[in-house]
Amino acid sequence: MLHWIAETLRASPELAIFLTLAIGFWIGALRFGSFSLGAVTGTLLVGVLVGQVGITISPQVKSVFFIMFLFAVGFGVGPQFVRGIANDGLPQALFAVIISFLCLGCIYTAARISGYGPGMAEGLLAGSQTISASIGLATDAINRSSLSPERIQSELNAIPVAYAVTYLFGTVGTGWILAFLGPKLLGINLEQECQRYEREMNIKPVNENAETAWHEYIVRAYKLKTAGLIAGKTVEEAECATQSRIFLENLRRNGKIIPFDNTTVLREGDIVAVSGPHDALVYWSNHAEEISDRELIDIPIETVDVVITSKALDGRKLRELSTAPYAEGIYINSIRRGSMNVEIPVLSETAINRGDIISITGSRRNVERVVNAAGYADRPTNVTSMVLVGAGIFVGGLLGSLVLPVAGIPITLSSSGGALIAGLILGWLRGVTPRLGSIPAASVWFMNTVGLNIFIAVVGISAGPTFIKGLQEAGVNIFFWGIFASAIPMTLAPFIGKYIFRFDPAINLGCCGGARTSTASVAMIADVAKSNVPMLGYTVPYAVSNTLLTMWGLVIVLLLS
Repeated sequence: MLHWIAETLRASPELAIFLTLAIGFWIGALRFGSFSLGAVTGTLLVGVLVGQVGITISPQVKSVFFIMFLFAVGFGVGPQFVRGIANDGLPQALFAVIISFLCLGCIYTAARISGYGPGMAEGLLAGSQTISASIGLATDAINRSSLSPERIQSELNAIPVAYAVTYLFGTVGTGWILAFLGPKLLGINLEQECQRYEREMNIKPVNENAETAWHEYIVRAYKLKTAGLIAGKTVEEAECATQSRIFLENLRRNGKIIPFDNTTVLREGDIVAVSGPHDALVYWSNHAEEISDRELIDIPIETVDVVITSKALDGRKLRELSTAPYAEGIYINSIRRGSMNVEIPVLSETAINRGDIISITGSRRNVERVVNAAGYADRPTNVTSMVLVGAGIFVGGLLGSLVLPVAGIPITLSSSGGALIAGLILGWLRGVTPRLGSIPAASVWFMNTVGLNIFIAVVGISAGPTFIKGLQEAGVNIFFWGIFASAIPMTLAPFIGKYIFRFDPAINLGCCGGARTSTASVAMIADVAKSNVPMLGYTVPYAVSNTLLTMWGLVIVLLLS
């Protein structure tokens, strides 16, 4: 049976991927006290075990899901990234430079102490820092060195061996240090810090399904029993009885729901459906009897983001607009403005600008009236705009693949880095121009979580056999030097981010992962934090370190040749 399963997995490697996902997610969810591996670590470890049967998987599978993951990450945090880059862009870039030099120093120290040549040192660099792009530069530098042909070939053969042995801890070890040890080093509760950051930056969690029991605007049914209070007044007079904006939505008289207008006089015995702020309806509770009348208050209510495009509304104040016919029964929750999505106070003297995104609540009939007068509605949808996803990844990957040679050193974002940047830009534009296209939260979750874990599964399955073989060839010392080169920079980085650069605790560890170009580690951090907020610190350091760590492939050869 086991032989048949192994043969089937070799013949159908796609089954091996799904087996790895299933067991990896299951193991990752197990808790040992307060400790759990998490889905990413569980999937990687299971992948290494499954890979021992010798399964060949096209590297294109890994690339497809990884680039999809990066695009989804960028799209999800785009608006907040634009806001953050304006404040912390330069400090994050300088932080990445320091961490990159720290990584190079650890590699050089390990190579000098152990007597490694440039080939073994480069494999240690590429594996422990998970920067395979550096191998190309190192290979070219070794070939152009003054070493003998036999020595050159020996050094080139050492690169993949050291890389295979050190890559595994470079991936999972870095993630474990940052995700589990990092919060303890900083003395923080990462989940609580991310929740605080989300509140301050007005970020809505992608997977947040819970709702608060408090609703700012409600609809209640009241029976008018006392003459001279509300009964006897016109609808307009009754609506003006409090300082808050309240509206009559329905009227039942003599057992029947009847049409009404502002001049309709309310009578004793009438049952009215009233909408308004929670606090304002307390006034009605003191002057009328609240009753249960489902039919009367069975009114479709929705909360919608409306993008203001009407020239007639540009510059108008809320005080003026509140008396417009289309504003009846409408309540404003928030106003967001500009490319930074700045939240504007909702005050009577607040002026509306074209391009503002206003969140409103009201009956569907009233909301539709506002939409027709003001602009267009950005309603939630379950349909993903694949035009946006496909074109975004293609164009971003295409631009990221451009190579800019500087003094013989190829500077590039890579196609995956380009997709990440494209996701950031489109995520930001989506907040400014909702008509651009929609990617629902469920789709973002799938692309984010499943995309990353399929990438991790393929890495584990592919690295399984080479890890054991490499360990036998190079000896166990290179594995421990890999731990040293991965762990030292990532243990010091959180302190550097906290005490020197004063990064917010919610994004500090994301900056660390970006400075080590370790996407898997930031995903593990996000898993522990139950939030994507740490990714806000990832992108700028990643862009800087991706270039520097790649260059170190050339530098380490020059230092050791």
